[in-house]
Amino acid sequence: MANSPSAKKRAIQAEKRRSHNASLRSMVRTYIKNVVKALNAKDLEKAKTAYVAAVPVIDRMADKGIIHKNKAARHKSRLNAHIKALGEAAAA
Repeated sequence: MANSPSAKKRAIQAEKRRSHNASLRSMVRTYIKNVVKALNAKDLEKAKTAYVAAVPVIDRMADKGIIHKNKAARHKSRLNAHIKALGEAAAA
């Protein structure tokens, strides 16, 4: 446990930031799950709208450092590839 006043303050700030960052990470996961649910339901329009809503959230969290930029790019790329594959399967 922290003993000095400055260490106590830092511990309080760290806990506040940790809980805030956890809620932001949870929000990103929720947006990603919405796209995945639409893909699993084979609903192309719903998947596209969920993806359009998820992209700015993913980018914003990458800019804030909540998730790594490469992880954000990987999520966007994979989700987009799944949507594209679903669209091609529907067209065929």
